Amino acid sequence: MSPEGWLEGARRVESPNCDERPADTEISLLIVHSISLPPGEYGGDAIERFFTNRLDPDAHPYFREIAGLRVSAHFLVRRDGEVVQFVPVLKRAWHAGVSSWRGREACNDFSVGVELEGSDEGPYEDAQYDQLVFLTKELRKILPLRDISAHSDVSPGRKTDPGPAFAWARVLSRLSA
Repeated sequence: MSPEGWLEGARRVESPNCDERPADTEISLLIVHSISLPPGEYGGDAIERFFTNRLDPDAHPYFREIAGLRVSAHFLVRRDGEVVQFVPVLKRAWHAGVSSWRGREACNDFSVGVELEGSDEGPYEDAQYDQLVFLTKELRKILPLRDISAHSDVSPGRKTDPGPAFAWARVLSRLSA
């Protein structure tokens, strides 16, 4: 990890959708998300375009609904395991929205957001689990990450990702080993 918070080996696609974290904020939470654009479709550059405000609203009917949103995540793990980083971990990415974790509001302030290319309905790939575990272990070397949660846990009733197909036991057992 670079001193600025960029993961060595990750492909960097810088997003403007970030800002400074509040002063003296301890980054203690990793939030797992899922995304596919268009919904249910994998591959292509739509996620990267979305997180960099370059999504063409005419390229797909769904894009018209989201083209004006300004969101990002720190990382995206593609289906093949490629890791793309949009925001350095020392900055606040705009990934959790209205959220709360263990009584603390505004999870973006104290979390790292990791998007898995996928959907709530389908399984994730082995390469994605491998990279998520690797990434979490690397982040723990420089950040006091104590918790890992689903987007649905920090935004219940509003979000459902990464969904019931996500194998939490698989990830958590490997992180504790």
